[in-house]
Amino acid sequence: MASHNKEIKSTKFGHLPLSTSGPEECALTGSALLRSPYHNKGSAFPSNERKDFKLFGMLPPNTQSLEEQVERAYQQYSSRQSDLAKNTFMTSMKEQNEVLYYKDHLKEMFSIIYTPTEGDAIQNFSRLFRKPEGCFLNIEDQDRVHENLAQWGDAEDIDYIVVTDGEEILGIGDQGVGGILISVAKLVLTTLCAGIHPSRTLPVVLDCGTDNEELLNDDLYLGLRKPRVRGKQYDDFIDTFVRSARKLYPGAYIHFEDFGLTNARRILDQYRPKVPCFNDDVQGTGCVTLAGIMAGLHVSKLKLTDMRLVIFGSGTAGTGVADQVRDAIAAESGKSKEEAAKQIWCVDKPGLLLRSQVNRLTHGQEPYAREDSDWQGKDHDDLLSVVKEVKPHILLGLSTKPKAFTEEIIKEMAKHVDRPIIFPLSNPTRLHEADPKDIHKWTKGKALIATGSPFPPIEYNGKKYEVAECNNSTCFPGIGLGAVLSRTKLLSDKMLVAAVKALAAQSPALKDPDMGLLPDVVNVREISVHIAVAVIKQAVEEDLATIKDIPDTDPDLEEWVREQMWEPRYRPLIRVGKKDASKHAKGELGVGGVQRESR
Repeated sequence: MASHNKEIKSTKFGHLPLSTSGPEECALTGSALLRSPYHNKGSAFPSNERKDFKLFGMLPPNTQSLEEQVERAYQQYSSRQSDLAKNTFMTSMKEQNEVLYYKDHLKEMFSIIYTPTEGDAIQNFSRLFRKPEGCFLNIEDQDRVHENLAQWGDAEDIDYIVVTDGEEILGIGDQGVGGILISVAKLVLTTLCAGIHPSRTLPVVLDCGTDNEELLNDDLYLGLRKPRVRGKQYDDFIDTFVRSARKLYPGAYIHFEDFGLTNARRILDQYRPKVPCFNDDVQGTGCVTLAGIMAGLHVSKLKLTDMRLVIFGSGTAGTGVADQVRDAIAAESGKSKEEAAKQIWCVDKPGLLLRSQVNRLTHGQEPYAREDSDWQGKDHDDLLSVVKEVKPHILLGLSTKPKAFTEEIIKEMAKHVDRPIIFPLSNPTRLHEADPKDIHKWTKGKALIATGSPFPPIEYNGKKYEVAECNNSTCFPGIGLGAVLSRTKLLSDKMLVAAVKALAAQSPALKDPDMGLLPDVVNVREISVHIAVAVIKQAVEEDLATIKDIPDTDPDLEEWVREQMWEPRYRPLIRVGKKDASKHAKGELGVGGVQRESR
């Protein structure tokens, strides 16, 4: 049948528990099977499966291919009049048929299923709510955290957990319980971009209340209607969650997402030495930005250990980028982290970060505060003054302050650097520090540019230049895939540096300096393979990998990784009895599970 793609994967590693070759077992029949998004094929069920699984009479008689289903679904999608309506349509499809949801049109739909449209869906969570999707834990029921988490599977059933407290969502701030949708969206990206099995993921929201007055005054709001709880009770809640997650799902990788400025870095630093965990806002942005920097340095023939970097905007993302750059400098040069940090100047609302501001500095900002004596008698209250003094090779914007990179600042930088590397990274587009075409004009085409949102190519003096997008989705899913497949004990600094180098090695600019500094998201699954391989190799080298018999040659390791990446294709189903069936076969795993029983 056309709906069953020919098996193109090698069966060399077909014995692995996460293997995606060959048929899969299913214990569901009839309407229960049609309600399982992980097994449902809709009109693509072939005749033999309709017979075996008692589907005759429940489906129209014509059997269609997956490609025909995609065409119908895309026509329905295109008929929706607004982006939010398209987002809602895609959510409904995901609840019905995971394979169809993930198949094709990646680049076109990226902004619909993720930022910026997912932000609109999150803001309207309580008004658009139809069915729960994920695990809802609230700070007033800490005694039930372990029990509530236990409902999602046995110890070996969950690979990847995304958790948020909803305080700082996608640049739109505190969204309370609606933050569950950012956990769902991030997990969608791990499957879409890196083949994490969708039924083996768990989105979680930690409802600690909200300081969003609009939500507190909304009668339809579904979360705790009280101001955010902070302090010891909050810390105990986080600890209870982490401890319970690790005890219940010891092989799972924990991804912290969109925690507030005062908590994101602090929580990550607390748990990184203990469990395999990651924060995309702190580390993901830093990794993909560092990869772009490395590609830019290659083009400009400059060493990482010799460059000077100014970061404008020193919140969670800004200091996260600084950390990744600092750690890479230290790893490459043998310098201490403190010495490496001296190549980085961080600027925020009060100007350059200084030691004398200690009472106003966040935990993440402290390592980058400069000595006041070094700036005695020098202007440091604004970005232009800092650029004049430092003469940076690289300028990064994570300030959400539109047009902050003025013509005067860019031209001042270009006076001292042959190929200035300039990344206006704030999202969404309206918050970018500068338009790439203006940067090109002001630097006479010399600048190497990457942005936080997609921009069309630039034409300058009759020549076309690609604008790279620093899209975290080209990085964090591959890191997570490597961590999951190796069952690493921790996610080390060296593993992150390995991921960055693997991403930088895929830069189109390495072959043509007029191409983008970073690869396009449309090639993300292939990128994720290379990143996962690099992460796994480093985990093995540091004796952090707990999986046995990981291949020790690159070709075999790549094949081993690919074999365990879920793909949106219909696999033949084999009917099995419920008594001895796995939870996946019974449709009990994942947020779309149809027959999960309370434990």
